[in-house]
Order: sequence, then C-alpha cells, then structure tokens
Amino acid sequence: MTAGSGAGERLTALGTQLLEVHIWLREMLEDLQDSVDDYLDAKGMPPRDLRAHCLSFCTALTRHHTGEDRAAFPAIAEEFPELRKVLSDLRTDHNQIDWLMGNLRKLLDSLPEQPDPATAAEVREEVGALSAVMQTHFIYEEKKLISVLNSMDVPEWRDQRPDFLLTDDEDGA
Repeated sequence: MTAGSGAGERLTALGTQLLEVHIWLREMLEDLQDSVDDYLDAKGMPPRDLRAHCLSFCTALTRHHTGEDRAAFPAIAEEFPELRKVLSDLRTDHNQIDWLMGNLRKLLDSLPEQPDPATAAEVREEVGALSAVMQTHFIYEEKKLISVLNSMDVPEWRDQRPDFLLTDDEDGA
C-alpha cells in the first residue's frame, strides 16, 4: 500500500488507504454472506467453520473501528474541530454495528448442524441488517473523511500503520 520507499516519498494518502481497507472489509462481508447462504442452502461449511469465518470478519471490523475511535478520530478532531459532530455520528454507528455483530455471533453460535427455515430467515435478516448499516456507515465516512485524511500527514502513522488502516495480511510494522 505504499506509493514508494525513497526519501521524501509519502505513504499512499491516508484517505486512500481508508478506502482500500473499506473495500477489503466489504469483500470480507460478501464472503461471509455467501458462506451463510451456502450453509442455509445446505451446501456449505459446517456451523463451526461458519462461526470461525464470522469471528474473523467481526475481529477485523472491530479492530478497524476501535482504531478509528482511539487514533483517527481524535487526530481528525484536533485538526478539523468542525467535524466533531460527524465523528460522534460515526462512533454511534460503530456501537450499532458492534451490537449487530453481537446478535449475529449469538445466532451463529446456536446454529443447528442442518439449517431449518426459521433459523435461515433469522440469520439472513441479521446479516442483511449488518450489511445495510455497515455499507451506509462506510459511504458516509468516505464522503466526510477521505479528503480530510488525504490532507493529513501524521508522522507516527508513517512509522507504524495504525490499526484502522490494517488488513489481515499486515501486522502493523
């Protein structure tokens, strides 16, 4: 994700990196939705593997949002105080998404080996709700923050990529 490594060359702009992470998280959610649909159609992975898949997605999304709440949003608020209301709204979304992920995890923890119609409807509803809120959240965040992040240069984020800009294949180094 770096534009180059020579002296004076900057990391890819922070907002662009955020967009790349959002794309990756959207792809993870699509994979999870496909896995849920396959399970519910009795042609996919067993419930324990589906739960592991969900845990992987939920962990990545939680790391991203926690990183925003702890690092990105305070830095943005300091440099752009007029965005404090936007940042507050985004934190509220994070809480709602956490609640929805918790509901989904509980449902997946109780999945029977063989899906039934009642379970299928409930699981699809929870996945749909999570997807809708997450997509709306990402669109709003991208609209409000990408250009702001692209204008920022945070030296410590150049030295070590912050959690909100990590994907699974990165360790923050």
